[in-house]
Amino acid sequence: MTISKHEYELRLQPDWAFLRSHPAHLISFGFGTGLSRKAPGTFGTLVAFPLYWYLAPRLSDALFILLLIWLFAIGVWVCDITGKALGVDDYSGIVWDEVVAFMLVLFFTPDGFIWQLLAFSLFRFFDIWKPEPIRHFDKTWHGGLGVMFDDILAAGYTLLTLAVIKSLLL
Repeated sequence: MTISKHEYELRLQPDWAFLRSHPAHLISFGFGTGLSRKAPGTFGTLVAFPLYWYLAPRLSDALFILLLIWLFAIGVWVCDITGKALGVDDYSGIVWDEVVAFMLVLFFTPDGFIWQLLAFSLFRFFDIWKPEPIRHFDKTWHGGLGVMFDDILAAGYTLLTLAVIKSLLL
């Protein structure tokens, strides 16, 4: 009898002990937000706000982009380690991909709470819906790179949509 990925995930019960067992697990689970039983990706995305608000004003644009590249590379590594430990490449509690991708979105989002709220909503929409080619890469790319890459594509869709909305309004 085979079980679906969702059914398998329901049987897994990662906890704080699992997160403390390896630094990669703590990072890939968004410092614990991925432990949420409901909407872990949404809670993981929320982690990007305080990180962005703290880091962006303290770094030049070039340094911030370099930081994002570094965080993406770290994400490939930590998500791969955690996925292998859990036996599921893209376990729903692995949320570092949302954190990094949404920090990228925030970097290019116009200033203001309304724009950031719209960016958050759009990013979650594209990350959950997974229009093509996001769906293709989500299904065919595995390991840490696959986990991280589909969220970067969702960030791209988000930024394109924001650009269209901004051009229509201004």
